[in-house]
Amino acid sequence: AARLLGLPTILHESNAIPGKVTRWLSRWCSVVGVGFEAAIPYLPHAQCQCVGTPVRSQFLTPQSDENLDDLGIPPEVPLIVVVGGSQGAVAVNQLVRAAAPAWFEAGAWVVHLTGTNDPDADALQHPQYIAKPFYDRMAVLLRRADLAVSRAGSGTLTELAMTRTPSILIPYPFAAEDHQTFNGKVFVDAHAALLYQQAALTCEMLQQTVLELLNDADRRKQMAIAAEHLAVENSADQLADLIRKAIAHPNGFKKGV
Repeated sequence: AARLLGLPTILHESNAIPGKVTRWLSRWCSVVGVGFEAAIPYLPHAQCQCVGTPVRSQFLTPQSDENLDDLGIPPEVPLIVVVGGSQGAVAVNQLVRAAAPAWFEAGAWVVHLTGTNDPDADALQHPQYIAKPFYDRMAVLLRRADLAVSRAGSGTLTELAMTRTPSILIPYPFAAEDHQTFNGKVFVDAHAALLYQQAALTCEMLQQTVLELLNDADRRKQMAIAAEHLAVENSADQLADLIRKAIAHPNGFKKGV
């Protein structure tokens, strides 16, 4: 409708493989902003520009109260953060609870964000284990984490890049067109993460992989640096600038003007 009215038309696509709506409509847009460079080849008829995915301000600048006193986590212990995405991840939660005792023996603490759909969310009790449906200070938590175990949604990956958090990714297997796997491969190819398909991942594999990474500070540092290279810190500014340029040139977007 906007195109028929002669209005600038802009889409933003966060995923590494664009969704059907983006693929269908992109050719009629003034410009498409993408979160990953990997998305651009899927939009051959569109004017594209990689602008990253905007994040909340708390991910941009560390705050003066960068601590987890509200969770009671000692400052020096290894910390594993488990993130199932906005809906939680029951299958991942089950794997984590089965693997966690070995991590506790190694001295690690676990903050497990279970979501609200897990009937067994309270099944594991341990002094080094904190289970919550959600946590609203995610930037602080991920910056403190030594390692994250996570789904591979574009928003979560953007936050992991911004906080330089090494990660083990378990893509949601029923995501449309398996887009979480495509997202995760961007991080794997950059050496910022490891990726396991849920159907092939066992408790023993997850348990051992986490322990190996916790014992390899150099590798985690390399993964953190790689994650940082994937971050677009001024994504919101870039996207706003994209919109301003499209408005200024309603008869044709001019990249770089």
